[in-house]
Amino acid sequence: MSKANLFEALRQYLSTLPAGFSHIPEPRKAILRSLADYIRKQKGGAQIVVICTHNSRRSHMGQLWAAAAATWYGVEGLKAFSGGTEATAFHPNAVAALKRAGFQITRKTPGKNPVYEARYGEDEPAIEVFSKRFDDDANPGRGYAAIMVCSEADEACPFVPGAALRLSLPFEDPKRADGTPEEEQAYDEACRLIAREFCFAMQEAAGGE
Repeated sequence: MSKANLFEALRQYLSTLPAGFSHIPEPRKAILRSLADYIRKQKGGAQIVVICTHNSRRSHMGQLWAAAAATWYGVEGLKAFSGGTEATAFHPNAVAALKRAGFQITRKTPGKNPVYEARYGEDEPAIEVFSKRFDDDANPGRGYAAIMVCSEADEACPFVPGAALRLSLPFEDPKRADGTPEEEQAYDEACRLIAREFCFAMQEAAGGE
């Protein structure tokens, strides 16, 4: 695992994020430090599941940024997953925003809920991405940190079966801008905010370096 493995566009994107750490509100930093503390304590490598209602936008962004940020900061063994309280599809606008940030994402299957393959580095393993419930067999069943990134899922799942840690970290849904002239900007802003906060957590997990 090395940051040199990351695609050049992602390295450039990630290098700009620490300048914004000071803009993260202190209550959110406290939550992110709780996540970092959990990650540090998992000697065999932590598992996290990023959860949103439809597993279509914010949760996938969180999963992929957590994976890339772990490599960027040298957090060994972290495995990131995502899920929802129901399954829909990985939204094309979210896919596009992540591509603009530097991920390589390829659609592998057709249908209403296609499977994508996401990559963030030449020698890093591809991540299979599709919409699913958080308790899908593709996700860990126990011993993971559940990160609730939307208020609806947070309210619907006050208890997440199998989770060793449950944290509420909601982000505004870029869906509000779908079909408007602000669509691309809204998704890019959401993508950057999610990237920034997961990078802050991974920097803390790595020892604040």
